[in-house]
Amino acid sequence: MFFVFGPAGQIYRGGAHQLSQVLAVGGVQRIRALAAQSQSPEATLPAHSPAREAGAPPMRQLQAAWAYAQTGRVKPKARRPLTQVSDVMTREVFSLPMAMSIQDAWQALRQEQLSQAPVLNDRAQVVGLLRHADMAPADLLPDLDSIKRTFAQAREPITNVMLSPAPTVSDDTDLRRVAKALLETGLSGLPVTDDAGLLLGFVARSDILRALVADPPLDLWS
Repeated sequence: MFFVFGPAGQIYRGGAHQLSQVLAVGGVQRIRALAAQSQSPEATLPAHSPAREAGAPPMRQLQAAWAYAQTGRVKPKARRPLTQVSDVMTREVFSLPMAMSIQDAWQALRQEQLSQAPVLNDRAQVVGLLRHADMAPADLLPDLDSIKRTFAQAREPITNVMLSPAPTVSDDTDLRRVAKALLETGLSGLPVTDDAGLLLGFVARSDILRALVADPPLDLWS
């Protein structure tokens, strides 16, 4: 299920065939947390254990024996195909309030090393998308008037330049439909929302490509 949201709320609900009428959405760079490392067998040995005394087997041999012993204890996770947006989307998404100024938004995106971010109202609903390209002046002419206009525009709210209405997608949408919508509209990603426009995450082309090479495998045709 696809949606289109603007400051006035939801203006479209249905398939992807009308998303091509919405301007392209730039990609979002996100940082994923690293998985915690498992405890080393060396750390579990007491300070005065026999393994630390003279003549004990080298630590590398102990580590190998410990790893081998664990293979019979760890139950492998069940493999299942990834078919929906919720299987691959990023859930922690940086967003901007619609009252923020263009200057502050530019600094925020620069600090987070992002090229775009969803814009939310005070109810945490998506009302637009802000990209660096939306905030950059079309011409940087070396004259006083253009410099004055640039500084004046920097103090305006981001609602004046953001992409709105903005297309979004529900988390239970089939990934094949999302991939088709991205190809047809030229979008590089979509915010993931519920029916009311509350932000749940973001699904990008990179998320789908990452699933193609990950384990468990992506299966668009199951």
